[in-house]
Amino acid sequence: MTGPRNVSSLLTSVGEQKRDCTVLVSGTPGGAIHLRGGLVVAVETPGAPTVEGLLLRSGRISEEAWAAARAAEPSYDRLGEVLTRRGLIGTGEFEVVCAAALFDGAFALSLTTPESWEVAEATLVVQSGRGVGPERLIRESSRRLALLSDEHGSAAERARSRIHRTSSAHLTDVPRARSARLREVLAHADGRRTSRDLAFALGRGLYPVLLDLKDLEDGGHVERETRAPATKRPSTAPRSIPPRGTAPDPSTAGDSLLSRRVPGRNTPHPTPNNTPPAPR
Repeated sequence: MTGPRNVSSLLTSVGEQKRDCTVLVSGTPGGAIHLRGGLVVAVETPGAPTVEGLLLRSGRISEEAWAAARAAEPSYDRLGEVLTRRGLIGTGEFEVVCAAALFDGAFALSLTTPESWEVAEATLVVQSGRGVGPERLIRESSRRLALLSDEHGSAAERARSRIHRTSSAHLTDVPRARSARLREVLAHADGRRTSRDLAFALGRGLYPVLLDLKDLEDGGHVERETRAPATKRPSTAPRSIPPRGTAPDPSTAGDSLLSRRVPGRNTPHPTPNNTPPAPR
């Protein structure tokens, strides 16, 4: 029997079977796609902040409060209930953050071609309980890839490039409603960080950060460096990955969820830790 030709086909298959499982994707960055009843409830990858990263790095929940909730509820699947019961975050807001991390993680996986994939037993993950159909997830990832790709480069090229401010960088022409957010992105664009690094540093999703960087680049405020000089230090943005496993940083381009690459022998891969947001 022939196996699924790509991750998309595999997700569609397990979705139709309404399975509880975790699809492990190995590669750069690799990750884990968690399904419950055939619906995707979370996507975790070192290529984008997880729910934990979005909440802690943004300052929405303190590390102390998060640690206390983890101590009270060891199951990642039910952690959201503790957070909301303690008044640390509203139920609706938690669902939005989980959905944002889910779609963002799928988008990050779509930026590179996987080496292999396999279906494993369902593992615990921070999630709201609201799932998304595989086809909808794949369709949204494709839309985001297309939106960020133009004559100046693909979405994958934008994601792996280091960003630096131009000598004439200023925000006087940026609409006031968005200036504070863009100013924060611009302040962190120091030539050493990639869009992934900026997302982790700011506690924001990779995709919205890439959209802001595209706006800043179109306005002449930042420039991309596809290859960093050998003398520069490597990217060192902090990650938010549970102790269950790690994976390497993203550095190559592709579209894993949409690729037609056929996996060879499946190899074990450690599982990394972490109503959809309105598309921009």
